[in-house]
Amino acid sequence: VNEDAANLHFDAEFTDIHILSNAQVAIILQASARSAVNRDEELNEVYRKTHKYVDRFNTMTNPEKEHQELVDELDNLQEALTTFRKETDDGEEMELHAFEVAALMNLVATDMAVEEAVSLIPSLSRFPEAAVDEILDLIRSTMIRIVS
Repeated sequence: VNEDAANLHFDAEFTDIHILSNAQVAIILQASARSAVNRDEELNEVYRKTHKYVDRFNTMTNPEKEHQELVDELDNLQEALTTFRKETDDGEEMELHAFEVAALMNLVATDMAVEEAVSLIPSLSRFPEAAVDEILDLIRSTMIRIVS
């Protein structure tokens, strides 16, 4: 296995995949559970364990928000992070890797400093500090909209 998330090196299986955040998985699992109930089916153990894990670590949730509103906020955040670009001093355009996008969406970034984000996602160190702070601001604003 040649994977190294800190340096964004992943095996071929991870090419061209769609990575989901815990919050996105939670929404999918909730819809799946409703569907199973409607079909009078029992949820299996893998589903229950996955749901328990995602609920434990999902920070972007608000039971008072409409389902579609949460989906839209998460989709908008993922799109903003996926399309985030910064140009280096030598003219190279930098973008976030899909792994970084998912990892960032799972952060509790309401009061996170740049140094903490980089320590949790080391590959972000290739960005200037101001760019990482800009990324964290995108997450903060989305979290505020979701939880308020």
